[in-house]
Amino acid sequence: MIHAFAFRFRGPAGGLAVNLRAEVASLDGGVPPHSMQIHRKIWLGLPAAGLHWEDAAWLAFGVSLNARALSELVPDGVLIRTSSLDCPLSDYRSEAAALAMDGWLHERFDLESSGATVTYDASRGGFVFSWGGAAEPFLPEAT
Repeated sequence: MIHAFAFRFRGPAGGLAVNLRAEVASLDGGVPPHSMQIHRKIWLGLPAAGLHWEDAAWLAFGVSLNARALSELVPDGVLIRTSSLDCPLSDYRSEAAALAMDGWLHERFDLESSGATVTYDASRGGFVFSWGGAAEPFLPEAT
């Protein structure tokens, strides 16, 4: 069954908004086509309509923050099949896709917090993402 999750964060100069729709599927039929392996038997399926590469990468990172715990919880494996990811352009930052996936996973599974958060800090240029001890997967853009 498809489950919707709405990630919202409000800052003094706007906010972040991501609507994620996904479902959990078993791996009984083997490795699902058009999916990516995140960790051992943890797989991510992307929407049929496609995604920008950064959104897909951040979704995968959101799963990876919880992958070890998911592997212990579901040792036979699991497919997280994403059906849609919508972000209003006015509230868009691709990193928020990871936070939406993290939140979705925590609603669907009994997992300890990954520690992933966002804050707003004007002195640091706006939104500041923290990945619960995990290293940020991409280098910041050169300015």
